[in-house]
Parts: sequence; C-alpha cells; structure tokens
Amino acid sequence: MPSNLFQAAEDCLRCCEVDAKCLSAKALWRDWQAGVLHRDATPTAALTDEAGRPPRPRLVPPRELAQRGLGSREGQAALVHAVAHIEFNAINLACDAVYRFRDMPDAYYGDWLRVAAEEAYHFSLLEARLRELGYRYGDFPAHNGLWDLAQKTAHDPLLRMALVPRVMEARGLDVTPGMRERFARAGDQTTAAILDIILRDEIGHVEAGSRWFRYVCEQRGLEPEDTYFAVLEEHLGSHVRCPLHKVARRQAGFSESELGRLEALCKRN
Repeated sequence: MPSNLFQAAEDCLRCCEVDAKCLSAKALWRDWQAGVLHRDATPTAALTDEAGRPPRPRLVPPRELAQRGLGSREGQAALVHAVAHIEFNAINLACDAVYRFRDMPDAYYGDWLRVAAEEAYHFSLLEARLRELGYRYGDFPAHNGLWDLAQKTAHDPLLRMALVPRVMEARGLDVTPGMRERFARAGDQTTAAILDIILRDEIGHVEAGSRWFRYVCEQRGLEPEDTYFAVLEEHLGSHVRCPLHKVARRQAGFSESELGRLEALCKRN
C-alpha cells in the first residue's frame, strides 16, 4: 500500500474485488493510526469520478427493485443483500471523502478512514449472512443512488457532508430499528444482531458528518442550521421522510431545532 494517504484511498476506491476492497479499507485505517500514511495533496492525475465495483450486482433504477417479504429465505436474503449493497457503497463514499477533499484537518481523514473500515466490517458481516442463507453478494439487482449522490457532491465538502451523512445515512438511522424488528419477528435473530451493530456504528458516522458539516460552515462564515435547510431545499426540494429516530439523530449531532424543522417538512410533504 502506498504511503501517500490520497493515493492509498484512491486505490481502495478503485478496487473492484469485494474482499480486496474490504481488506484495503481496514488496512487504510490501521496504517493511518500507525502513522504510516502521510498527506501529499498534489493530485498525480485528474480526480476520478469512478468507484470500483464487481460486475454484479446488476444495477437498475430503484423503481425496478422488487419488494420481497421476509416469509421466505429468498425474501430474507434479498433484504440482507439490499443492506449489504448500501454498506459496500458506503466504503466507496468514505474513501472518496478522504481522496477528494484534500485541505481538511487530519482529524477529518481519521474520521472517514475509521468509517471506511467500519463499513467494510458491516459488509463482511452481511456477506457472510448471505452465504448462510444460500446466496452471494451480486445475486440480486441493486441501484446506484448513493454513488450518484457522491458524484453530485464531488465538488464541495459542505454538500457532501450535508447530503450523504446527514440525509442518506441519517435516513438509515430512522429505518434500521424497524428493519431489525422485522427480522426478529421472522425468527432471524442473526440478522437482527448484525443490524444492531450497524445502527450503533452508523450513529457515529452521521455524527462525523454533522461535525464536519459544521466545521465547513464555520470556515465559510455560514450559519449551519439555515445552511443545511437551504441545501435540502435546493437539492432535494425539502423532501423529508418520517418518522425520525430522534434518539439516534440527537446522538448523531442533530439539534432539537433541526429535528423540529425536519418534522415540519415531513408534514408539509
């Protein structure tokens, strides 16, 4: 692995092989903690907009994804696969947050390298569960919405922190408890336990997004809350889905005022 932080993050980002990407993400975090990686912000080439992924799963528009219940092994596997795909994309998103934005404090890179390693761990747990159910990652179609959003926010860390951790991943905080209960009711305590781990860690990921969003706002002389809601209006038409997992969102850095304004947008929509 190269000693240049940004080159190492790019190598992980571009890696197409699933197991190798997970190992690379974990090694990035380990090497950063050990002081092996160093910052050299000079790009050796134009920044890539591509993320490595295996040939499968087949990517389709979200509306083409079939909704399956948990009453069958296939239905269980399909939902596990959907979560695994999110976690796989999240490895790329965390590596891209390191690779793309090169003038942030060291603590920023430490946060997102830790996130990349934890997302790789989550994916590994889910991929192992898929195998126990008789399936593999790639056996079901998936969509590319998370990486599409990464590309749309590639020019600005403020937008990236606002829209990826504080919208997309925060929505995961809202829906994971319900998903966990669905698996538990279906008798799948193994997957339920994996989702408990993911929820615990994802609170920290969203909190990192909240912290660095506010940092960028401070650097630019912007008021964070109003800026956040202006971003929601401009890029998402202020479309917000409820209910909110308020306890988790508070732990992840959302203020009471923000939660109240988000709930008001839910009612408006």
